[in-house]
Amino acid sequence: MSQTLCQTILRELEAIRLVDPHTHINPHHPASTSLADILGYHYYTELVHAAGVAREAIEDPVLTARDRVGVLAAALPRIANTVQYRWLVDICQRWLGLEDSRIDAGNWEQLFDASTTRFASDRWADEVLEASGVDALFLTNDFDDPLDAFDSRRYIPCLRTDELVFHLGRSEVRARLEACSGIEIHNWSSLRQALEQRFTHFVSRGAKACAISLPPHFSPGTISDGRVSTAIDALLQHGTDAHPNHHRALAQRVFWTLAELCDTHRLPFDLMIGVNRRVYPAGVYQGQDLYDSRVSLIQYKDLFNAFPRVTFPISVLASVTNQELVSYAWIFPNVVTCGHWWYSNTPTYIARDLTARLEAVPQSKQIGYYSDAYKLEFIAPKFSMYRRVLARILAEEFVLQRSWSEDQAIALGRDVLRGNVEKIFGV
Repeated sequence: MSQTLCQTILRELEAIRLVDPHTHINPHHPASTSLADILGYHYYTELVHAAGVAREAIEDPVLTARDRVGVLAAALPRIANTVQYRWLVDICQRWLGLEDSRIDAGNWEQLFDASTTRFASDRWADEVLEASGVDALFLTNDFDDPLDAFDSRRYIPCLRTDELVFHLGRSEVRARLEACSGIEIHNWSSLRQALEQRFTHFVSRGAKACAISLPPHFSPGTISDGRVSTAIDALLQHGTDAHPNHHRALAQRVFWTLAELCDTHRLPFDLMIGVNRRVYPAGVYQGQDLYDSRVSLIQYKDLFNAFPRVTFPISVLASVTNQELVSYAWIFPNVVTCGHWWYSNTPTYIARDLTARLEAVPQSKQIGYYSDAYKLEFIAPKFSMYRRVLARILAEEFVLQRSWSEDQAIALGRDVLRGNVEKIFGV
């Protein structure tokens, strides 16, 4: 009974077309060109590196795309137990004609050749989106992105602000901001004008969100005009060598200003909380960062209280922080649970975290999932994993345990998968 019910709900969930609310897709080159792009995803390079392949072998700059796939494919049997390997198998079965569940030194060349042929189609990106049931997806755009030459209704801009908050001490970041805004930065007033100009630019080109990734130690707070003026003067004079207190004060004031601008422009502010950068400097590219369990959402209480009209979709890097996120979304009207990020993005953690959210958070305040994909081919397998977990929870916890009807459970799944994305982001 439970298995049949789960399959019935899963079929209905699979029919729901998606708006993916967070990706790293390049709208000018959204799909892969070969299997090298697929295996170049950091999950595979970091897992293979962790399983014993030297970083120098993985990242050797003289390797051709074909040779790089060969290096990685030889080590894939060592990670065949992982869910990330399952995504890879799914991709190769969907797009490249793989008939079994094995990818290794014996068949990678056949798959590589198939990928270079299949992915070369001028319509390949459109084919992947249609077959994956994706109507639109959110981008991650640098603050100086001109946002030109792509369909912003399908590829929805999102202003990523990490550099504006944490790296204005770098002269090259300030130069980029001056160039794209047309405003020379010489004090706090001019910096704020440049930030305002960026919001105007993004909103005028269809942006639907502002986003930032935040380290565990960061605490938003109000900083006076006098203090931020001192801080910006120090950074303009000394750059990255300015005292850490000046960097901290400017970061806090810029972040607070971004929240004010989100309020003004009615943009949700996506907060991705808890990542420590370069914990493992010897790791492969994008395989050096880890979470820190010392982070707490209490650090953001002043922010949530100060901006009741701003919606904050919150992603936490570790499942251990999920109960706190559930509690904040339970209490604060403007806090929304959002996806299962990075190290929490495996079925075991998704099941635990999603069950807690569905039990305790209003169903209108849950953005169920995002792919975080860098290439379009990953959206379908990642959402497939999430849908299977969601279908099982809806079947077992809501229909069987609470006596909900199948239609009620499916309607909840529809809200979590698609409806809340539309309502919260206005797409």
